[in-house]
Amino acid sequence: QVQLVESGGGLVQAGGSLRLSCAASGSIFSINVMGWYRQAPGKQRELVTVMHSDGRTSYLDSVKGRFTISRDNAKNTVFLQMSSLKPEDTAVYYCNAVLQTMGSPYKFEYWGQGTQVTVSS
Repeated sequence: QVQLVESGGGLVQAGGSLRLSCAASGSIFSINVMGWYRQAPGKQRELVTVMHSDGRTSYLDSVKGRFTISRDNAKNTVFLQMSSLKPEDTAVYYCNAVLQTMGSPYKFEYWGQGTQVTVSS
């Protein structure tokens, strides 16, 4: 059983910062990709940023230069540092991981429960 547990969401004024964390736990053999998606009311879920096991990253254009993803591989944890937040960043942020569990040759995708980020103008 694998769990992704997020923390760090909340309410912040425009221009402020927040840091999200997501810890993966369970019988994990290896994690290929960890990242963050978000879903605003009435909109589709979108990819915000991902980091591969080799350190490669990608970002949604609208967050480039403002958001930074990082990982602590020893703790199976991914972080999202969000700065210069805008009201349009308001959404539920979901942690995502593609990983391989102990004893399995396959990789599966897992999701966290989501954490609300609200940016007031």
